[in-house]
Amino acid sequence: MIYNEKAECMSVKEKEELQLKRLQVVVKRAYENVPYYRQRLDEAGVSPEDIQTLKDLEKIPFTTKSDLRDAYPFGMFAVSTDDIVEIHTTSGTTGKPTVSGYTEKDLEIWGEVVARALSMAHATKKDIVQNCYGYGLFTGGLGVHYGGQKIGCTVIPISAGNTQRQIEVIQDFKSTIITCTPSYAMYLAEVLEREEIPKEDIKLKAGVFGAEMWTEEMRAEIERRLNVSALNIYGLTEIIGPGVAQECMEKNGLHIFDDHFYPEVVDPQTLETLPEGEKGELVLTTLTREGMPVLRFRTRDITALRSGECGCGRTHVKMERITGRSDDMLKIRGVIVFPSQIERALLKIPGMEPHYQIIASRPQHLDELEVQVETSPALFSDEVKHVEEVKRSIEKHIHDEIGLRVNVSLVEPRSLPRSEGKAVRVIDNRELS
Repeated sequence: MIYNEKAECMSVKEKEELQLKRLQVVVKRAYENVPYYRQRLDEAGVSPEDIQTLKDLEKIPFTTKSDLRDAYPFGMFAVSTDDIVEIHTTSGTTGKPTVSGYTEKDLEIWGEVVARALSMAHATKKDIVQNCYGYGLFTGGLGVHYGGQKIGCTVIPISAGNTQRQIEVIQDFKSTIITCTPSYAMYLAEVLEREEIPKEDIKLKAGVFGAEMWTEEMRAEIERRLNVSALNIYGLTEIIGPGVAQECMEKNGLHIFDDHFYPEVVDPQTLETLPEGEKGELVLTTLTREGMPVLRFRTRDITALRSGECGCGRTHVKMERITGRSDDMLKIRGVIVFPSQIERALLKIPGMEPHYQIIASRPQHLDELEVQVETSPALFSDEVKHVEEVKRSIEKHIHDEIGLRVNVSLVEPRSLPRSEGKAVRVIDNRELS
């Protein structure tokens, strides 16, 4: 199901003409109305008139999260606060949050792109969307809400948490689409199984999962246990929130809504733009935001871009599933390790749960990696010899995946923390050692 065929299926030539026209407008708006961008462009010797082709975007300096934090609270707004009708922020767990301001037009655009995203999960007016993303300053809840309402879905604004209530609503309201983090979807599946809820009581057909990295193996587990089509959504507060990109039922990459968000991939070290198909850091430029235009924002997310018409008929450029973040990757004894690699290795083992935590430490000045993995109740009560065999099997799978030997600790079932938001997968104690 295509929500906006004209926008989602346009030819390459049409799209590039539209992108360039919108890019020229947004650079001019940012230069004239945001002191930060005027200063950065002047320092780089670039004027809005220099943007004559899409490649000219590379002349513009990057914007980083720290730049946005330094502008806290309203320094990046391109309009008066009188014209800002809604404000969201990031969590601010590592300092001042980044602030995102929206005009009425921005909210219309946000609803449009999320409606496209939900339509890829085959959402229609007949669907009941159980929205478990957090409402409030976090963009997840309201972003999905606006998109669902634009389609005409019945949206249940249940937000995150209160898992028992979530299960009751799934049963009683006959929810057909669920939106949450993939780790929370796994937790819901775990509770449904533990309480022996009959499968016929669950009418879910699709799930739109995002806000954290997850693997194809995790998708297979969610689909098997919840009996849904599990689709990947991508977004970030600094750009607009959820709805920057979304997977369709082809499940082979996320369509970036590139009539609104222009993507590039750069080498995280050299910052040189990489050709299509090469993995690097995703950089995004808003093409239509009024309240807070953002030029060349370094997302830190590692992916690759692919162009060409999809089997679904859409012509957006696609991004591959995020495999890690350039600022979250672990470097252990010279080897780059992403949490998604550990998850992929675990889920290759039949019957293994995707509940794990990675702990990096530096005893005697040498990096060590411990992976704590939950076992099933049956295994935990099994004989020591069998438990040791499972432990060695996990260590081998992880070694095969990342090329490093790690220490695996098997912990009791349900002993690792469950998250109703983003799962905390990595604890890096090396700076404390």
